[in-house]
Amino acid sequence: MQLPGRLAATTLGDLLGALHRAAARGSLEIVERGGRTHRVFLADGVVTAVELDRSSPTLAEVLRREAELDDEVLRRSLLRALAQRRLHGQVLVDDFRIAPSVVGRALRAQLGQRLEALERLSDCAVRFRVAVRAPREALAEPLEPEHFLHGRRRRRDGAPAAADRGASPSTLAEQAARRTLGVTAFADAAEIKRAYRDLVRRTHPDLHPSSSSDERRELARRFAAAAEAYRLLTTDTTQVA
Repeated sequence: MQLPGRLAATTLGDLLGALHRAAARGSLEIVERGGRTHRVFLADGVVTAVELDRSSPTLAEVLRREAELDDEVLRRSLLRALAQRRLHGQVLVDDFRIAPSVVGRALRAQLGQRLEALERLSDCAVRFRVAVRAPREALAEPLEPEHFLHGRRRRRDGAPAAADRGASPSTLAEQAARRTLGVTAFADAAEIKRAYRDLVRRTHPDLHPSSSSDERRELARRFAAAAEAYRLLTTDTTQVA
């Protein structure tokens, strides 16, 4: 198996597809010009973990949005995980009796968001290291191929490489709307609605009567952006199927 040396010559979908067909085990590394190194870990060709060398949504943030878990539970469980050097998801399941299925869905959504961030990169160095041990937070049940391959741009489908790709205005608007709501390309209508309702609770000015005038203006701006994003993503049901 031979991969292109630059992301500009291919797409993330093609890279993951090639590694899946080869049942690869190791780490796909994508290195930006400034040296930031992002890694996608695979076992037998399926994705088990994604590490970004930049900020990305935490498990607590994803659970707050996806499962509407109580902030106090998330805060206490995170503090315990840090103090005991345990995985946050493990603490939630073992100590706080959160259903493993709930934590598992959130972890998969988190990986999906990280892969979307990688897909937006342009000209980066690409390399693959075999037999690299996955991080301890790697999924016990890896992502299914449809979750890390479905919807990815592919050269065989006429998608441009990272160097010359250009999304249509409607696609760019949809991507921006999903970022505003904090949902992945895999989010269905129910997930989009939950994310929107969560943003409404956090940004509607009338729900924050003690806010200052400047704070209310900022809340109003964020609320309007969330409402517009939700309108865009739900106008055509095929976009959230």
